[in-house]
Amino acid sequence: MAYKATQDPRTDIRERSYVPELLRGLAITTKHFFRNLFGTRDTNTEVVDRKGTSLVTTVSYPEEKPVYPPGYRGLHRLVPREDGKPRCVACYMCATICPAQCIYIEAGEYAPESEESQSRVIEKYPTQFVIDELRCIVCGLCVEACPKDAIRMDTYEHTKPEYNRQGFVFDIPKLLKGPPVSHPSDPWNKRESSQEPHHAHKEAHTRIGEGLVQLKTPHSVGAGHEPPTLPSGEASEPRLPAPK
Repeated sequence: MAYKATQDPRTDIRERSYVPELLRGLAITTKHFFRNLFGTRDTNTEVVDRKGTSLVTTVSYPEEKPVYPPGYRGLHRLVPREDGKPRCVACYMCATICPAQCIYIEAGEYAPESEESQSRVIEKYPTQFVIDELRCIVCGLCVEACPKDAIRMDTYEHTKPEYNRQGFVFDIPKLLKGPPVSHPSDPWNKRESSQEPHHAHKEAHTRIGEGLVQLKTPHSVGAGHEPPTLPSGEASEPRLPAPK
């Protein structure tokens, strides 16, 4: 039989004692307790999509691991070349753009008589490449800034627990993983060494500041001035005068 509460709870001793509502709350808590204890639980990693009798949505890690969505920024890794060495050329662009300053690089140079054609072309390589994962804010700017596709965050792994801070500092042996990557634009696929090519390098434009050239204006032409004469081989586009 349903209990109808009065408009003024001060006149009813049952409501003033809070006993009915207390028992009703305990009944609801007990029902959910036994339902989650003896009910069947759906182990779907997507907790919002579970359809089992049990209402428990806690992930029992490590037996159950949530599936990371596409594009998840996991731990860093250095991408290897075909010969197993990192693609990094120690240009410091990732360390420069990092807002947390968690990347440390020391550069070295390959010997000109190196046997590997890749090493003869790129010249520089990282002797040390260290990332402090505790300072990293997982922004992905290092991946965007790298011109050689040498660093990625596609491991789909989160930072594992460690007992000391040094365990979160990743060096080259810890970062170098994954399949080797090669691109048609890689310099070792185009040249055999880092020496200057035999053909003369020609630019399609003229650099600003090479010589003083008068601008062609309607006032100068109308006043009887001849248009400026450009050196042979240069484009006929107007240029600004060289800074003094």
